[in-house]
Amino acid sequence: MKNLILLFSVIIISLQSLLDCASHTAAENITADSVSTVTISFVGDLMCHTPQLEYSKAGRDSFDFNPSFREIKKYFLSSDLALGNLETTISGRGSIYSGYPLFNSPDLYLSALRAAGFKLLFTANNHALDRGKKGVLRTIEKINENKMIPVGTFISDKDRDSIRIMEINGIRIVFLAYTFGMNGNYISSKEKYLVNVIDTNIIKKDIWNARSKGTDAVVIYFHFGDEYSHTPSEYQKSIVRFAEKYGADIIIGSHPHSIQPGEYFQSSKNNIGKGLVVYSLGNFLSNQRWRYSDAGMILKIKLEKNCFSGKTRLSDVAVNTTWIFKGNTGVKNEFVILPVDTAPKDEYTFLTQSDREKMAQANRDTRIILENILAPQSEQLNQKNK
Repeated sequence: MKNLILLFSVIIISLQSLLDCASHTAAENITADSVSTVTISFVGDLMCHTPQLEYSKAGRDSFDFNPSFREIKKYFLSSDLALGNLETTISGRGSIYSGYPLFNSPDLYLSALRAAGFKLLFTANNHALDRGKKGVLRTIEKINENKMIPVGTFISDKDRDSIRIMEINGIRIVFLAYTFGMNGNYISSKEKYLVNVIDTNIIKKDIWNARSKGTDAVVIYFHFGDEYSHTPSEYQKSIVRFAEKYGADIIIGSHPHSIQPGEYFQSSKNNIGKGLVVYSLGNFLSNQRWRYSDAGMILKIKLEKNCFSGKTRLSDVAVNTTWIFKGNTGVKNEFVILPVDTAPKDEYTFLTQSDREKMAQANRDTRIILENILAPQSEQLNQKNK
């Protein structure tokens, strides 16, 4: 199966920049104020319900999902990485395309994600095994073919034990992903590698392995929590505390399909001094139309590495609220992710007054839920990095 064989136990993707720690080839060029930065955009659940399939049909056997991302992909241009949770399988036409409860989306869904700017997809979630082992393996294959990186599902034990390291501007970041379960779908003892589940022993081992590779930051994605809840459960909190204790730097969650709070934390084991957790990023694209579940966000973080001291810190956190439009745009029926807090009021003439009110409500809800990390965000970052 092409594109599935990993040639190295450590995957390193290098994205070059004119200004990074690696570009300082002579020691005398490195001064106390020489820094390198990386900016990462996280989004929540990328789903494909049946109405999305219907609205995206471009022909008898063809689909076009690009319109869903046309208004927000510009927000990824200033980021080095854009990441999201792929909550569907790409199991092929022979398995029948479908939405909930057993997801299978066309290959062109991935093409649209790549065109929108996504470079890494978290694949450990409760729908990963919707089409069995074949679905897991084909999804990985198609993500690779679209020049993106899957994190959380694997083709072998060797693959699972590898560490996904991305080196960007001289900053080495590890990405790990785990899910609470797979809707009761069974994996044989010989194929546990297929999907990463939340297991504290495994998480501890993976973080240790990541640190042994000399990484600057460890990012962990957890698929967990109670669906449609606006607050983290005790289970979520306990898992997050465990990851913090053993050295996670940035912790991102999803599964509730609504945004949940975030907070900064300190840990003697992490590498950036002050870490960040956001328990759920909500839906980025789905057919869930009710309050809280029709809203999402782009969480943008900036990591800064001092090339003189080698220390890395979280230097900035920003949020763009998004809202999912479903309806006729004047072109056809479409699903379109709209930027809520930065869109001019006279733009999107297809919006009704009710739509605009829902967008405003989504922005208010998001800002209230995330107030712990947004206000006053700069003061918290400065104080906790001292």
